[in-house]
Amino acid sequence: MNARSPLPEVRQRAERGTPMAAAVRVRRTNRLIAALPRKDRERFLASCENVELVPAQELCKPGERIRHVYFPVDSFVAMVAPIDESTMQVGMVGNEGVVGASVMLGVNDSSLYGLVQGGGSAWRIGTAAFLRELERSPALRQNINRYLCVLIGQLAQNAGCARFHLVEARLASWLLTTRDRAHGNEFFITHGLLADMLGVRRVGITNAASALQAGKLIRYSRGNVTILNSRGLEAAACECYRAGKLMYESVLG
Repeated sequence: MNARSPLPEVRQRAERGTPMAAAVRVRRTNRLIAALPRKDRERFLASCENVELVPAQELCKPGERIRHVYFPVDSFVAMVAPIDESTMQVGMVGNEGVVGASVMLGVNDSSLYGLVQGGGSAWRIGTAAFLRELERSPALRQNINRYLCVLIGQLAQNAGCARFHLVEARLASWLLTTRDRAHGNEFFITHGLLADMLGVRRVGITNAASALQAGKLIRYSRGNVTILNSRGLEAAACECYRAGKLMYESVLG
């Protein structure tokens, strides 16, 4: 894979100690794990370790072996595809999902970057132990299968969104999705990173963010984003935000 390592601005910002998520963190749980029967959940967690993820940490890279499966708790991870010499976000995983579950399909090498966007805790399990737990727990396998079904649907939806929807509406959807994963209305994101995430030029992000600020939906200063009007931002967002939430709730509840 010759694509450059993505999102250098995130890494530089993380090294300077600026947090991606500014919200006060509340200890949460991963929803896929929480949905397991008690005995299955306790056995599964006994095979995991609780780790702290930091912004810009790469959990997986295209072409490299997946060695661990991650279940975010109060962290969230951008799934980023290398495209020519650039990158584009194709998904985001928070405490509703899992990173690295493709190993259950016999796919041992990653096709995407898993880049930590919001630091926090996660449950980590080695791939061999994860596969053993899948054999022991039909409930775990069913949960992961359903999640992968939702993920495939959302990937298809994101592809259509990038092709047909305006940058301002896509930006509004992205900010709402990030808010949901960060569990707060404040987080850090640069123009350059947003451009990489949405696969557009920086000037497009500047114009879209300016429009959202003019509508008093967000406040954006030096990379610090505050959502001021959630309902207004949802009205400005493309239909993909609502469709994505509905897809998750209808399949996983």
